[in-house]
Amino acid sequence: MGHVEFRVIAVGTGALALLLAGGCGTSGNEKGGGSSGGRSDVAVDVSPANGATLVPPELPVTVGTVNGALRSVQVRPRSGEPVAGVLSADRTQWRSRRAMAPGETYQVTVEAVGPEGKSKRVTSVFSTVTATQVFALDKILPSRDGTGLTVGVGMPIMLAFDKPIADRVAVERNLLVQSSKPVEGAWHWWDDKTLAFRPKSWWPENTKVKLVAQLAGVHGGPGLYGSRDYVREFSVGRSRISHADTTSHQMTVKHGDQVVRTIPLSAGQGGDWKYYTTNGIHLAMSREDVTTMTSPGIGPGSAGYYSLTVYDTVRISDTGEYVHGAPWSVGSQGNSNVSHGCVNISPSNAEWFKDTTLIGDPIIVSGSPRRLDPTNGWGHWQETWPEWLRWSGLRSGFTTEALAVTPADHASAKADEAAKQQEKDKKRPS
Repeated sequence: MGHVEFRVIAVGTGALALLLAGGCGTSGNEKGGGSSGGRSDVAVDVSPANGATLVPPELPVTVGTVNGALRSVQVRPRSGEPVAGVLSADRTQWRSRRAMAPGETYQVTVEAVGPEGKSKRVTSVFSTVTATQVFALDKILPSRDGTGLTVGVGMPIMLAFDKPIADRVAVERNLLVQSSKPVEGAWHWWDDKTLAFRPKSWWPENTKVKLVAQLAGVHGGPGLYGSRDYVREFSVGRSRISHADTTSHQMTVKHGDQVVRTIPLSAGQGGDWKYYTTNGIHLAMSREDVTTMTSPGIGPGSAGYYSLTVYDTVRISDTGEYVHGAPWSVGSQGNSNVSHGCVNISPSNAEWFKDTTLIGDPIIVSGSPRRLDPTNGWGHWQETWPEWLRWSGLRSGFTTEALAVTPADHASAKADEAAKQQEKDKKRPS
């Protein structure tokens, strides 16, 4: 098997120090190895070394120079876009900004210039280890089909992978969140295949957001690497938060600080624990014109079984809770709780509520003894900020970057086009 030479470059008034795994030596097309005895030749070091094989894709490419400055650095695979990097302010150090592709050969071309204007060109080639398996994203929310791309101020970014992720830190570091208005936020792993991002506080209204998942070549576990990049853009709309009080039997709907409607309600009747409306911060998960509701855990022919067709519904949990029209309980709305756990409101209020709700709008229920679990639907805001950070791979939050166009935009667009073409090819008669 091949091996990778790891080097450390020391920059200063002394010589260029090269620490190699197999002993001292030079890299690229270097012949001399740096300045000595008063010489002032520009010296260049490239890592991984020329001819290296089985290089881990997550290993950064680094270039350094002594007695000169880097004029240009290019790291190019056999196919695809060059690897982006960042150059130090004094132009003596360059480092790649993202992982490379597995099973790929790269050529590094460096041009440096000395203090007297004499230029030096160094070229080296290395290859990365081949992945034994790859991972991809099965789901990204919000989405155009599932939620719409204008969402409420509570909307998380939710991802689901097709394979378990062991190296959560590596994946998390390559999930970039950009926004037109900066927010502090963090990623949170629910299990080894699903995670979500939410701000510390609500998104500011009228904010544009972009997820740039630079996952191609990212290490996900032993022999497991990301297959491609993804980009998802969405907008946060107006700020609207609803407060449903199960003791006063009223729901107050606010746009910002302004009350736009107060709606009489009837919540879960209690008795059995499953008949309490869950208490806490829910999010609007879907809007449906017609929903068929059946009794939880009770089949046809059993006592207490029901199957109802309900109109104008907004789902708020995975356990069958909705805000919906209930003409049969209008007499109880505003004075008592008679439902099996849903928030009952009048048909006219339900139509208005459904039509004006954005997916991701917070709907906060109070007054019930049954707490909404953070894993029930999108109960992400049920965790305090310290609790949320505990399940971040990095154990810390970050401030979102400013919106920008990245190479991943183009890579994701190309991958989407290729996937669509593959689907078309499958449907063609053979």
